Amino acid sequence: MKHHHIDGTANLAGLFTLSLRWVIGWTYFSAFWRRLILENKLIPEEAGYIGEKFNHFLPNALVIKPIIEYLVSNPEALQTSMVIFTIIEAIVGLLIMLGLFTRLMSIGVLFLATGILLGSGWIGTTCLDEWQIGVLGIASGFTLFLSGSGAYSLDQHIMDRQYIFTSKSWFRWLGSGTLPLKRPQTKVMVMSIFIFGLTLFTNQYFHGGVFGTLHNKSVKPKIEISNIRHEGSELTFQLFRVEGADVYGSFLIRIEILDKNNEVVTFIGQDKLARFPNNRIHNHYVAKIKPGKHSLVIPLGAKADVSIDIGGILLKDDYYLKLTDISGTVWTAKIETSTAEA
Repeated sequence: MKHHHIDGTANLAGLFTLSLRWVIGWTYFSAFWRRLILENKLIPEEAGYIGEKFNHFLPNALVIKPIIEYLVSNPEALQTSMVIFTIIEAIVGLLIMLGLFTRLMSIGVLFLATGILLGSGWIGTTCLDEWQIGVLGIASGFTLFLSGSGAYSLDQHIMDRQYIFTSKSWFRWLGSGTLPLKRPQTKVMVMSIFIFGLTLFTNQYFHGGVFGTLHNKSVKPKIEISNIRHEGSELTFQLFRVEGADVYGSFLIRIEILDKNNEVVTFIGQDKLARFPNNRIHNHYVAKIKPGKHSLVIPLGAKADVSIDIGGILLKDDYYLKLTDISGTVWTAKIETSTAEA
């Protein structure tokens, strides 16, 4: 009698999370649906390639940044990973919605949501979008692991037919039914504290959302200038866009070299930047700096070595390189002649 009561309680828990299971399942399955059925976003040469969007995660990713950098630096490995990742999302999302091997698929949700959180939790121009998706996905995955599926699931359909394997412990760990967990109160409390702690930590790390100054790295573009060097009549420097909205680029309309009095020594204007030669841009990742219709376009996460012709200008230690975005934002870097001539 007690056994039937426990099974009935487990079935109710699975029933109560039905809407959560369907919504979470569609959240991940829809990624596959958007990328392959509605449009094909797995082709590197096509606009909207998912690999470029993955590249946007790079500048401020947490823990997994080296993995992201390796992939965006190796286009073939990146494409393979994006295909595998999309297939996994499709399988996890579909089986979660169907309620088949629910607990195993909920572990998949946990890993997928953790990847979103660590990779792109800093992105979101208005409502910390990716961070919310990540932490809610982790909490939802854990909840679905505890509840399993109840009515309206293939797990329950299989259990109702009383196949022998459904009475095995492994099925209850990977499918649904009564979870064979000893001292569940303690274990659930520990895991819940961990998830809540991860939520607070990442909220603070990415956005300063717990204490101190709140910040959002997705609002304004930021470009880092480094590796300035001078060879003959060419000045080469590295640009890396590390902040700003992921849905559009920074639009560079002017490059200047200034002296100590902020007087312009030489410059490249908007028209020339719009026709900037591609052979003077060496991109490192799949998100590429390239000339656009009215400017030099720098997508989020793009890194490239850019070379400009400065003619016979004699560089001095008190000279500066200045970049101007179409928004009026300016970035500067001091030109060290010892570095520039190396």
